[in-house]
Formats: sequence, structure tokens, C-alpha cells
Amino acid sequence: MEESKQAKIKREVGSAVEFYKRIVLIAWGVMLLSIPVGADIVDKIVAVVNEDVITLSGFNVAFEPYRKNIEENYQGKDKEAVLKQARESFLQRLIDNMLIEQEAKKAGVGIVVKDEEVMGVIKDMLAKDKSTMEDFLKKLAREGNSLESIKGDIRNQIMRMRLLRREIKAKIVVSDEEIGEYYNKNRQNYEGKEAVRIKQILLLLPPQANKAMRMKVKDQTNNLRKRIKNGEPFELLAVKYSQGPEAKQGGDVGFIERGVIIPEVEAVAFSLPLGQVSEVIESSLGFHIIMVVDKRGAGLKPIAVVREEIKAKIEDEKLDKRYEEWITAIRKKSYIEIRL
Repeated sequence: MEESKQAKIKREVGSAVEFYKRIVLIAWGVMLLSIPVGADIVDKIVAVVNEDVITLSGFNVAFEPYRKNIEENYQGKDKEAVLKQARESFLQRLIDNMLIEQEAKKAGVGIVVKDEEVMGVIKDMLAKDKSTMEDFLKKLAREGNSLESIKGDIRNQIMRMRLLRREIKAKIVVSDEEIGEYYNKNRQNYEGKEAVRIKQILLLLPPQANKAMRMKVKDQTNNLRKRIKNGEPFELLAVKYSQGPEAKQGGDVGFIERGVIIPEVEAVAFSLPLGQVSEVIESSLGFHIIMVVDKRGAGLKPIAVVREEIKAKIEDEKLDKRYEEWITAIRKKSYIEIRL
């Protein structure tokens, strides 16, 4: 029961995080940047966001990795202008993140995050890092942090994700008409290519092989073809005798499209009837025997096959637009003062 709950939470948080990453920066340390307006302030304030503030020292700590990246990698002459623009953009992201935090707190009564859900996320993080809870607690202590503080950050993050899902993602609907229209406008993206699935037995020719050696390998290949025609399984002979890379899979090369394999084999593969064994084919590599086990025709992929793919693309487009509309409305009703 516990595993199923944790799996559900991980899926929920995971999908929400991916959505959130697409449209706004996740600042894990943003809670540390918020100071109640009534508190003693010994640091410069760079932004006021309703009842919360962002301090210069907190901003600089959060922005440092981005500043360092620009300093080390940007080669243009207008580096200062780029840094200024990056600082302004980063501050706006922090402000948006804080607005989302505030909206999540307002909706907190309707968004419940249980302690077991938070611990499930932490355990998942530890498993990915191959770390133990004991090591994690020691690391927190060295950094002057605590488990309760981390749990609070994770709880707030989950609340933000659920708020975004409730306010934005859950309200997006993609109709069959929209999917059909997208399919018709982008038909070139869903054109299938003719392909055949073959099994192969390949006997390689040694480098610089003379005529006698060539005839010997060809005779061996002809003998294998006779054994197949007499009823021996193609797959077993491929495993035992083939020198191709797919020998261990019974010679199964998989589906191939035109232009992928050597011309001599391709020409036979696309003309050979299904289930029939080819004659011995000579190429620069050696001698081949192939059998076509499946065929896939050219033409459009049916809409039923690509429906979910198209739906996801349309959802992504709507998500971005809906998020911008939503966060713009939140900004308009909020008190925001920038002092950077």
C-alpha cells in the first residue's frame, strides 16, 4: 500500500515538475529570500512582492551560477548589457515564483500534502543519489540545514505544482477536431516509409581473399541455403554459422528502410516475397542469405496511431499560452515594486 502511494506521488510531482520547468524557473531556495515586511531588514531590498521581499544578498546567491556561466562562456563585446538583461530576467522569474508560492498558500486549505508524500519524494531522491538517510542528515547538518526545513521546501513545491495543475493544466482540453486539423496541416510529418524486416546469414570474405577462397565461402553459403530449403530452421543456422552482428538474434536484422543496407542486399530484400528464402547474394562483405519476415508499406501513418502524440503537442502549446495568461493576471492584481 505504501509503495503504491509513493508511486502515485512521484508520478504526480514528476509530471508537474516537467510542466513547471517548461514555463518557469524552479528556485528551490526562494523561501530563503522571503522576509516578512515587519521584520528587521539589514539587507537591501531589490523587489517587494505583496507582503514578501527579495533581498540583494539572496538574489546574488541565486543568480551566481548564471552570472558565472555568462562570465566564462560569453565572448561578445557587450557582456555587461547581457549580464544586466539576464539579471532583470532572472529577477522576474523569482518574482513569478514568489507569486505562485503566495497563490499556493492562499489555496492551501484545498491543497493537502501529507508527510508521507514528502518523505516519499525524499526517499526517491536518496535512491537516485544512492545515498542513505543518515548520510543525508549529516550533509544537512554540515550545511546548517535541517530535515524539517527541507521537508517544508518540498511540501511547498508540491503545493505549487498542484496549484499549477489545478489552475492551468487540468483546464486544458484538446478536441478531436483540433487533432484532426493538426494532422491534416502536418501530414508530411506522419508519412511512413516502405520497410522490410529481414533475417540474414552472412559468411564474411577474408581481406584480400583470392578466387579459391571466394569459391569456398560461396559453396559453404550455398550449402546452408540447401539445408534451409530442406527444412532446417533459418534461426538456428544463423546462430551457429552466421558471422553478422545479428547472429545471436537468429539473424534478425529488424525493419530496414531503403538506403540503409548495402545495395546488393537491399535490392533483393525489397523484391523478395514474404517468407521466401533468397538465393545466395554476393557483396563486398561476403555472401548473404536473407528471408523477409515482415513488410511495412509506405504512406501516411493512421491518425489513430499518432493521436496521442498530436494531442501532447497541442497541449504543450496551450499550456504555454494559458500559463502566460494566468501569471499575467496574477501580476496585475499584485503589488510588485522592483528596486534592482
